[in-house]
Amino acid sequence: MMTAVRHPPPTPPPEPVAEPVVVISQNYVAPYMIDLNVKRKMLSSLMESTISVNDINGDQWFEVIRGQMWKIHERRLLLDVADNPLLTFQHKLLTTRRRWVAYRGDSIDPKDVLFTVRQSSLIQVTASSRTKLAVFMAGNMEDGVCDFYVKASDSETSCDIFIGETKTMIAQMHRSQSFFSGYLGKDNFTMSIRPNVDYAFIVSLVVILEEINAERKFQELVMKSVMLK
Repeated sequence: MMTAVRHPPPTPPPEPVAEPVVVISQNYVAPYMIDLNVKRKMLSSLMESTISVNDINGDQWFEVIRGQMWKIHERRLLLDVADNPLLTFQHKLLTTRRRWVAYRGDSIDPKDVLFTVRQSSLIQVTASSRTKLAVFMAGNMEDGVCDFYVKASDSETSCDIFIGETKTMIAQMHRSQSFFSGYLGKDNFTMSIRPNVDYAFIVSLVVILEEINAERKFQELVMKSVMLK
């Protein structure tokens, strides 16, 4: 007679955050957990790529585009399923820390700034270390307390996103392959977003983290190649 297998009880769904987190639109806030799959696809050259964001059924929800037309100004565009621009990310050059500014729609007008993302430590600019990003909403001065922060693991295979400088986690990201597979167009990762959190906003933060890590890795490779000469 076979002994019945006793399975552990199911993990209860995460509690919604106390106050809804809405940055891009209330349309992207759900009362339940959201799981998304993210895939980067390289196009005709290593300077061009798109990022596709799908649900667990494979249906596309968002797309992030970048290409040679954006190269000079280091911009990325977040599109919804109907190809409407939700957000434009612009890399601010000539700053002591890596810094990105997010604008509403396809604008780069200062009045349309939604939030700014920057590294929280100068050491991270050149050293390979755990990346921590501070996120400031448009009405918050960058020398104050951040509104959100992103903390990546040492291996850069995962990251956690928190409200302000609290321990209230609102989302997680896990990479399914190594960082360098991204250059081959095989970079895949998953995101889990808590109920009542703007998942389009979380997508934008993870994309910015990816861009910052990619830039740092490229600079490290260049430095190593120079040292070997």
